[in-house]
Amino acid sequence: MRIIKNIFNLGFISAEIGILLICLCNAWVFGLTNGRTYTKISKIPPREVALVLGTSPKMRSGKSNPYFTKRMDAAALLYHHGKIQKIIVSGEKSRGYNEPAAMKNYLMNQEGVPGDIIIEDPKGFNTYKSILRCKDVYKKKDVIIVSQGFHNLRALFFARNNTMNALGFDAQDVSKPESYYRNQFREILARVIAVVYFILGISPD
Repeated sequence: MRIIKNIFNLGFISAEIGILLICLCNAWVFGLTNGRTYTKISKIPPREVALVLGTSPKMRSGKSNPYFTKRMDAAALLYHHGKIQKIIVSGEKSRGYNEPAAMKNYLMNQEGVPGDIIIEDPKGFNTYKSILRCKDVYKKKDVIIVSQGFHNLRALFFARNNTMNALGFDAQDVSKPESYYRNQFREILARVIAVVYFILGISPD
């Protein structure tokens, strides 16, 4: 019985530490990015460039991905309101799959954004790489990051810790309950990983 009790106590303590770690990491991300995300186009200060974070243009069903289209809508809104001069579309390009090309095509054909202001970044394989390549490869630090709000916080955390003068413009979220809660929960854990990697000096793959 004593062994079982000790195991139970150890498990309980571990769970408490885990919950505390999750809370502290998320609090750090929220604290560092507080006041730097916007939902209203009239409120966001202008920046040189919008960095639009990639996602698949299609869902598994073959239908248009609303996360994709809402990000494009938000980026176009920034351009048409004179908030940005250039747009970097950053995502994965691999054999038979090209997020940046799909993003550029959508912005040009559906949103009326001129192609000559759109820069394709084909090596934005994850959020961290998109942020780092924006700064180091394209030499852009004054940026507005465009994604859904739950994602923008982590992206801004990376940007702020890489000395970028970044703001976030939140694209409209997807209202389906199962999608919303799944993404929120996943992002809570992703922020923990981001903080741990930052403390350890590790670059996320």
